[in-house]
Amino acid sequence: MVRLAAIARRFYLEGRSKVEIAEEFGLSRFRVARDLEAARADGIVHIDIRLPERLDPERSERLREAFGLRRAIVVDTLEDPLETRRALGSVAARLLAEIVRPDEVLGLAWSRGLQAMGAEMTELPRCTVVQLNGVLSEHTEAGGSVETVRRVAALSGGPAYPIYAPLILPDAATAATLRADPGIAAAFARFDRLTTAVVAVGGWDERNSTVYPALSPEARERYSRMGVCAEMSAQLFDADGNQVRSDLDERVISISADQLREVPEVVAVAGAGDEAKALAVGAALRSGLVSTLVTDSAVAEVLLARKPRG
Repeated sequence: MVRLAAIARRFYLEGRSKVEIAEEFGLSRFRVARDLEAARADGIVHIDIRLPERLDPERSERLREAFGLRRAIVVDTLEDPLETRRALGSVAARLLAEIVRPDEVLGLAWSRGLQAMGAEMTELPRCTVVQLNGVLSEHTEAGGSVETVRRVAALSGGPAYPIYAPLILPDAATAATLRADPGIAAAFARFDRLTTAVVAVGGWDERNSTVYPALSPEARERYSRMGVCAEMSAQLFDADGNQVRSDLDERVISISADQLREVPEVVAVAGAGDEAKALAVGAALRSGLVSTLVTDSAVAEVLLARKPRG
């Protein structure tokens, strides 16, 4: 197995020919070919074929102008939503490598798209990485928000400030007690120092939201009657982008909309959803909190088809 791994490394990673490898190891080139086949069969070599993300510059520019964004990046929507999500994450990862400067403070919310971003990230300047929200119990497995924050911080070589607490608490008193915990307070203390925040946008239904499924049916209906159609970092918004204030504000472990508004760069990574998700993204953009949007062409088309309000 050691020989198979060595031969595979030379062939797949170093670009050596079978003849060159055969000479080095004292084998025939036919034996090298058989060893390469064996390396794949035994699981030593895994081949992952990925198409590069296809950007849509025309829609990107139209979207940027329509909503007054600093930048908009639109990737082609793929047939598989998982691949679309991976493409969004990959583009967002490369964007952060370009815009984050050494010693800045980077805040990360959580979504499946941001999880993909963390997995796709390969480089980042040394910076402080802060978790922006508590966690949901169904996403505490590997790949959840804490793990993403720790992975990105390890990649950058900077300190990590995760939040080991639920996103939504049963009452305001419990939430206040948790915010006073030294570890959580350390993360919250850095919200005012954020230079870049990366957030997700959710709609207001079971499929498109992280907050909605965690609430009781009565609470969902009550917030719906208040006009909620979008959520971003557990902050609720109506279709015009106005924040909908509610008792939930005091029960969540999360950065507030007012704090997000003070962050110089807020990147929203949102896509791979249906029309309801697209409308939620539009509401988030109208809030004025987002400066950069990374989305897919299907969402962009819905947004561009509807004239921005206000």
